[in-house]
Amino acid sequence: MATQYATFAGGCFWCMVKPFDLYEGVHSVTSGYTGGHKVNPTYEEVCSNTTGHREAVKIEFDDDIISYNELLNIFWQVIDPTDAGGQFYDRGESYKSAIYTHSPEQQKEAEESKAELQASGKFDLPIVTDILPAHPFYPAEEYHQQYYEKNPGHYERYTVGSGRAGFIEKHWGDPS
Repeated sequence: MATQYATFAGGCFWCMVKPFDLYEGVHSVTSGYTGGHKVNPTYEEVCSNTTGHREAVKIEFDDDIISYNELLNIFWQVIDPTDAGGQFYDRGESYKSAIYTHSPEQQKEAEESKAELQASGKFDLPIVTDILPAHPFYPAEEYHQQYYEKNPGHYERYTVGSGRAGFIEKHWGDPS
């Protein structure tokens, strides 16, 4: 077993757990905050857009079962990579998309994956998702963890109401 980590910011972290949680080889998906200057920030502090942090997920995975490149492909299909101001309903710095790389190999794969998506013509606008070195990651409060399991009705309404579900279906097809 070769345990690795991937960290992705894709807007509301509630919506970023389930897409990865369902794959064999993914050991855990933790909602949290990364990229900023405040140590151990709270949800309220991050949402104030004063900490420099973004809502993100940290994925622990076995790269003998699921590759980093496969995780990148999942990531691109659950965000709007052309939105520089946040994601869907959620606006501001704390909701901007980013790939936080944990190694030079991940940096290279992320850059190649972004270039391939841009070249694919799937989107009319430029791909603006940041690719940055991994920063300290601070787990979010417990009530945010595995939100899709704890609050399935609200999670589904939010995914649809925020515009995320419709965007994914339009650009990638029906996920079911």
